Amino acid sequence: LVNERGGGESYDTNMAAVQWHSRVRAYESELRAARLEAVPLEPGDPHPLKSITVRRCPLQAVTTQHQRFYIYIYLFSGHFSKAAPSAAFFRSASYVKEEEVGPDFEPWSAKRGEILARFTTTEKLSIVSEKIHWLAPSPNSTVSEKVRNRLEELDDMEEGSQRELLNLSQQDYVNRIEELNQNLKEAWSSDQKVKALKIVIQCSKLLSDTSVIQFYPSKFVLITDILDTFGRLVYERIWSMCSDSRAMPESFTADDVNDTAKETCLNWFFKIASIRELIPRLYPWQLGCTCHIFIGIQETLPRLTAMIRGIGDPLVAVYARAYLCRVGMEVAPHLKESLKKNFFDLLASFRQIHSDSVQNQLVLQRVEIPVYLTLYSPAINWILQCVSYRAPETLLTEMMERCKKLANNALLLNSVMWAFRAEFVAARATDFIGMIKDCDEAGFPKHLLFGSLGRSLACADPPENERLSILNEAWKVITKVPQIKFKREVNTVLADIIKHMTPDRAFEDAYPQLQSVIRKILNYFHDFSVLFSMERFLPFLDMFQKDSVRVDVCRSIMEVFIKHQQEPTRDPVILNALLHVCKTMHDSVNALTLEDEKRSLSLLINGFIRMVSFGRDFEQQLSFCVEARATFCNLEPVLVQLIHTVNQLAMETRRVMRGNHSRKTAAFVRACAAYSFITIPSLTSIFSRLNLYLLSGQVALANQCLSQADAFFKAAVSLLPEVPRSITVEGKLRSSEAFLLDFISNFLSTLLVVPDHPEQGVLYLVRGLLNMVQDYTWEENSDAKVRVYISALPLLAAMSQDTYLYAIPKVDSNETLYGGDPKFLAEVNKLCETLIGQVLDHLKALGRDEGAGVRKQGTLAFSLFGCLLAHGDLRNNKLSQLAVNLWNLSHKHGYCDTRNSVRTLEYIKHQSQQPDMAHLSEMALRLSLQSRA
Repeated sequence: LVNERGGGESYDTNMAAVQWHSRVRAYESELRAARLEAVPLEPGDPHPLKSITVRRCPLQAVTTQHQRFYIYIYLFSGHFSKAAPSAAFFRSASYVKEEEVGPDFEPWSAKRGEILARFTTTEKLSIVSEKIHWLAPSPNSTVSEKVRNRLEELDDMEEGSQRELLNLSQQDYVNRIEELNQNLKEAWSSDQKVKALKIVIQCSKLLSDTSVIQFYPSKFVLITDILDTFGRLVYERIWSMCSDSRAMPESFTADDVNDTAKETCLNWFFKIASIRELIPRLYPWQLGCTCHIFIGIQETLPRLTAMIRGIGDPLVAVYARAYLCRVGMEVAPHLKESLKKNFFDLLASFRQIHSDSVQNQLVLQRVEIPVYLTLYSPAINWILQCVSYRAPETLLTEMMERCKKLANNALLLNSVMWAFRAEFVAARATDFIGMIKDCDEAGFPKHLLFGSLGRSLACADPPENERLSILNEAWKVITKVPQIKFKREVNTVLADIIKHMTPDRAFEDAYPQLQSVIRKILNYFHDFSVLFSMERFLPFLDMFQKDSVRVDVCRSIMEVFIKHQQEPTRDPVILNALLHVCKTMHDSVNALTLEDEKRSLSLLINGFIRMVSFGRDFEQQLSFCVEARATFCNLEPVLVQLIHTVNQLAMETRRVMRGNHSRKTAAFVRACAAYSFITIPSLTSIFSRLNLYLLSGQVALANQCLSQADAFFKAAVSLLPEVPRSITVEGKLRSSEAFLLDFISNFLSTLLVVPDHPEQGVLYLVRGLLNMVQDYTWEENSDAKVRVYISALPLLAAMSQDTYLYAIPKVDSNETLYGGDPKFLAEVNKLCETLIGQVLDHLKALGRDEGAGVRKQGTLAFSLFGCLLAHGDLRNNKLSQLAVNLWNLSHKHGYCDTRNSVRTLEYIKHQSQQPDMAHLSEMALRLSLQSRA
């Protein structure tokens, strides 16, 4: 920039003498002052951003002595018979072999993984922890002090406050559940037993939430893992206390347990019994079944079975029954009547599935009935597995008769066929077919029922005289199944087509028909690893020899891939095949190809590139980008996408290394920078080059590649003179000035954190940019150059601070290099004075034009005034006088926006009340609002 301002008529001699001083900024204190005032939230107040919900408040618990006495009599009376031997109720070594659970019984743990993999969701989940209500006795109660202390232990805990975690992804929800499991173990190991119980109750309450109903089976699995952990810890604790110094017999009764262990066991049950809500009380009580042997409680399983009848949601109830059956198989597998009672209660409540409340819930969550019914399968299958284990054949007959009495019984029928022995089912195959024919097709597809029946018939033969009729009835349903999409059969069909169409190039006359075959395959094959693994698929594509048809087919393949491929892939079969498909589209581009066609093909290829991920194998990812650059060199949008991909790869490397690069990763990010630096010059769009130079320089700087960043920024500065004055945007010729100003503003904001090169002068990049701006051929009568000068002043003011507004980790900016050196500050101030001088000269020139010039003069003067107000030290008299003169000049001809002026003046008055800003009050008195006469 020239240091001498040109001549011209001066409208105010004070304008010419400028001595710049940057205002000292305390960014942290300014940020604190600018924050909104925090209003304290009183306990119990709803969060202001929480959605309004209506909840039915429970009636206040009546705590009369008579009612409390009734509650405890109901919970415990008749259940403490010390005379009754516990071995009659619990499993022990004295059982005969038939009563034991043998290795032929599939445990629950074997089903866990399948349920978690099958029942997933993309909906957002929430975990709500509310204060737990306890039926604690009043001070006037006759309940013993010991019992009261047990209950008050829980109420005194601080963990009972309400807390809600919203908008959790499935993985976040799983992580939170695992965190609760870990918290439970830590609380138990640190002797915080009541806190551990609170965690269990909190988790149990989550099982009453069906807001994301499709995830409920997986939620049940995750939460019952926590319950199992708690049950094991409680049992081991009481077992360790009950033996004293003598060893407990293998088959012991309550008489063998000492008083300390009994007292501890009763303590847990009193705490659980004091929970008001049903589900948080039910699940911990089921856990306690393993501990009932210590105190001799009888008839627990039947009572818990009856308690489940109080659960209104049928899905929640069926999983509660499944858990009770699981506990029953552990502690009393010989009590078949209790297991059967659970299933028969399920049948009695099965009609609730089709009730209005359930249907409304499904409508709100947009869940279809067939999908909803599958949610019951794990629970019903488990209940029936427990019921049918070593059960007589007559039980199957009873089950079938009960199912016949129910409407819409396909789900139950399917579970019955899966649960009972194949020999029993095969012997009644004709009866099952009759029941299948009577089932409603809408709720549960009949072909699935025949599949379950077929599984049994594959293991056991039906009566010989019924086999043909069974096949005929099943075949009527199988032939109606619409989607037949078997890989082997499709591959055979393609091979046959190739065989018949290849001789004499007959395929050239059948392109429409061959395209129809491709479309049909793509309609049903969305797994591209399966599609491309078919031996005859790619040879089938080779029959499309006509370029236009071949490109259309490739386009169809890519559209389906982008639409249905959910996760990034690194499958070499898919990558090699799709690279071939995309190369076919790319090679069809020539000089006559329309821009819309190029844009369309580029979008498809970019979609493919974005779906390629090699995980942590970053070098392989870079190699893929190198290969793609050579393959798609004629499509500029694809090259731009590849540069973005490589920059993202460098930033991902930085994230993995947490900014601490090793020798290997430092070399890798430099290779990424080299890739971008080599690729950018091949682009024809000058603004694409400018923006990518800037972006790639920022990425290099973030990865501490200072030399590479410097090269990017210098390349961007050197490219500025080549920017044309007009560019084509969407087919229309537009001025490039707005795009150039936007780029320069972004560039200036980056230069704050770019350290000076040790072999160059002070602020060499800033000076180089401003020199390019000065030498650039702007449009006639344009103010763009002056606006750039005004935009540079905040940057230079920020460079004068002791601490910069922002910085890049592990990169020393000029604040560190110069450390407030007076020579550096003098250079910054000198450059600011030069810029202001250039702006003032331009304002003088505009003043000579009585038309549009004075309007521009007022706008620019007000802009420079705002810059001085925000970044200049107005305690300097000359700078303060310049600001007043600029204010007056901006209002001289009445073109200034009055509302902006009023708001600015109010801001000045407000700022003058701040510490160290009192000098603004004097200046505010000198600023007047004027309007055009």
